[in-house]
Amino acid sequence: MTELATMPGHLIRRLQQIAVAVFQNELSAVGSDFTPVQYAALRTISEHPGLDQASVSAFIAYDRVTIGGVIERLVLKGVIEREISKKDRRARVLTITPKGRDLLERIAPSVSEAQRAMLSGLDEAETAEFIRLLRKAIDASNESGRAPLRRPERPQTASQGAEDAAPSAAKGGGIHQRCQRRRRRTLNKDPE
Repeated sequence: MTELATMPGHLIRRLQQIAVAVFQNELSAVGSDFTPVQYAALRTISEHPGLDQASVSAFIAYDRVTIGGVIERLVLKGVIEREISKKDRRARVLTITPKGRDLLERIAPSVSEAQRAMLSGLDEAETAEFIRLLRKAIDASNESGRAPLRRPERPQTASQGAEDAAPSAAKGGGIHQRCQRRRRRTLNKDPE
């Protein structure tokens, strides 16, 4: 049996617990009750004004159902506004308020310190290598998550998506396709 302390999933979950605690401790020291997800959403809305809720969800890899509550809390805190889109009356676009900009500026040093503190056991070179490996692991399994990350700086066209999928299809599908097949098999099994 594999020792728990050598299992990536267990270690990633534990580091996530530490990351959230460190983030919230740093921000509470400056009077903010912001969570990491609220910060990610607010920062994304600040950097990409006029996004809709689904786009924010995709940019921060957060599921579309749960992001609604996050957005609602940001509206109630007065740090973002929701407005009806001029292009599509059914959609609502999100913009940061002056209060939201001030908050981002005020908490920026605490957010930076939290990032440093999360990996305080690593030196600068180890931190850079750790981040590189995290990105590599995430990129390799991105489509397997409940909310795959969609990066705004690299929009994907339909033809690019087909080209990217072609090599995976030749090998029996990528990890996302294998996970989907496994889920279907599990769902189709008769209950015992």
